[in-house]
Amino acid sequence: MKIAIPVWNERVSPVFDVAEKILIADVESGIEKARSEYQLKSTNTAARATEIANLGIDVLICGAISRPLEAMITASGVGVIARVCGNVDEILRAYIAGRLLTSQRYLMPGCWRRGYQWRGRRRFGMLHKRNIRRT
Repeated sequence: MKIAIPVWNERVSPVFDVAEKILIADVESGIEKARSEYQLKSTNTAARATEIANLGIDVLICGAISRPLEAMITASGVGVIARVCGNVDEILRAYIAGRLLTSQRYLMPGCWRRGYQWRGRRRFGMLHKRNIRRT
């Protein structure tokens, strides 16, 4: 499984639409096997969605994301977990451990009422059905 997280100063980038780089982590059986950084090339919404899909990303964990970009990314089969903030390493560990969606600790300020957003067609081994909010 490939997990992408937009990075800004070692934290989850607050707005994915304008993020310049992403961390890509390859996770297998709950263990991080490899990690790399990738400079995003596109700024156009459709091109950015295509770029993410072409990288073979399974899950994008991000802060704010525009609805059009999110819709294009999920339409390509990539799961999106939005409204996340915090240190990138901590967020990745929480996701792998299955704690990301169960704790409001990682929720962006001001989003406490609506909680995390989960969008995507696939079910992922590390996401348990009871922890996924489909909106």
